Amino acid sequence: MKLQVKILVFLLLSLALVPAFAQQERKEIREGNDNYEKGKYDDAETSYRKAIEKNRQSYPGNYNLGSALYRQKKYEEAIQQYQQTIEKTDDPVEKAQTYYNMGNSHFQAGKYEESIEAYKQSLKLNPSDQDTRYNLAYAQTMLKKQQQQQQENKDSKDQNKDQKNKDQQQQNKDQQKKDQQQKDQQQKDQQQDQQKQEQKKEQAKQQPKISKEDAERILQALKNDEQKLQEKLSKKDGEKIRIDKNW
Repeated sequence: MKLQVKILVFLLLSLALVPAFAQQERKEIREGNDNYEKGKYDDAETSYRKAIEKNRQSYPGNYNLGSALYRQKKYEEAIQQYQQTIEKTDDPVEKAQTYYNMGNSHFQAGKYEESIEAYKQSLKLNPSDQDTRYNLAYAQTMLKKQQQQQQENKDSKDQNKDQKNKDQQQQNKDQQKKDQQQKDQQQKDQQQDQQKQEQKKEQAKQQPKISKEDAERILQALKNDEQKLQEKLSKKDGEKIRIDKNW
């Protein structure tokens, strides 16, 4: 993958022919380029920003600032900077280079669709750029893999969701079955209690009943028996014990 960003190196004209303000802009860009080549990307960023303060329309300043941000892995900031840079030039080659670097920034940020679009824009302006063509093909491959992974994750998530729903449904069924069993047992117990009550009532109905007259006769007989018993006991009390022996 050829994700090498590019910077622009100023071809300085005679300082005598350039206004002082423009001279300062070029001085900052030159210092930025020196720091960039030494790998001091934060210092390069500072210099490029100073150059832009001198001339906001500076294409080299804006373009190189995007590259310094890219090198610091500030990909989102680099994308925004390259987007602004495109508006600073009408030259198709410069625009193509800017789109190329923008595509690299999108790629590093994992935004493969956006990187593909940027590479396509670059190739429209410069169809002979092989680096851009190579990066486009690679980004398309990575996008396909990303989409496949997303689909697999979605399928796995859906499968887990379906399994969770099935488990929940089974739990609901088990609980309903348990509730129904408890309800059936309660009904069975109630029926058994009711049957016992009915049996007691039936047994009570089947016990023989006596009339009032029979009850009075039984009661009178019991009284008579008690009176006879008392008389016998009183007679026993009157008997004497014999002490004479019968030789």
